[in-house]
Amino acid sequence: MDVIRKDFMPSDFIHASRSTPINGCIAVQADQSEAQNHFLLSLADQNPVIKGIVGWIDFLNPNLEERLSYWKNFPLIKGWRHVLQAETEDFILDKKFINGLKQLKTFNYAYDLLCYHDQLKAIIKLVDQVPNQPFVLDHCGKPNIKSKNIKNWSEDIKTLAQNQHINCKLSGLLTEADWLNFTENQIFECFDIVFDEFGVDRIMYGSDWPVVSVSRPYSDWFILVNKYLSQFSELAQQQFFSGNAERFYK
Repeated sequence: MDVIRKDFMPSDFIHASRSTPINGCIAVQADQSEAQNHFLLSLADQNPVIKGIVGWIDFLNPNLEERLSYWKNFPLIKGWRHVLQAETEDFILDKKFINGLKQLKTFNYAYDLLCYHDQLKAIIKLVDQVPNQPFVLDHCGKPNIKSKNIKNWSEDIKTLAQNQHINCKLSGLLTEADWLNFTENQIFECFDIVFDEFGVDRIMYGSDWPVVSVSRPYSDWFILVNKYLSQFSELAQQQFFSGNAERFYK
């Protein structure tokens, strides 16, 4: 993990993606503080490569509505994320947390779901209690590629995808794989499941940068994804790489 134990700035992203046609991104929170929201906004002011921000807010805060009203003054903030992969099922299904999520629709915000594969059943219960809220599942729900056991993950993805308000980011799979010994087929098997269940209209490209660097350079991930997408029409590719994210994050 030493390779990512440092600060990363927009200039680093531009350098890492220089061999790809990527020219815009959504910056997603890494620190669970409202202070980082302001930090990301300051970076976006100076770096047009940042098209939108997914920030952090305390959904258990009794003054949540006031905080959401405050952040509505900053239109670059498109949605929110809490690091649910670090939480228990009790937290995920806590009534206060769920009631907090229900307030997002009023403010026209999206929500990013960050979890591990073994938390998906709790996530399914969660989203069922927040109807009509736009969600996106980060990193495909982090399937256990390393163990080569994706059966339970596949079944949960199928269930989750039945909710038409759930989208999926195709990202993070190299990080979850055996960094030295994964095969292209292992990754593409997961891709197949995601595309079969969500369809090209509800999947968006994600980089998992800079975390992807623990496994491979960012360009390797883009090349792998681009190779898989070559089987789709030009319109479908445009939706996947930009259109779906533009629609979802507005």
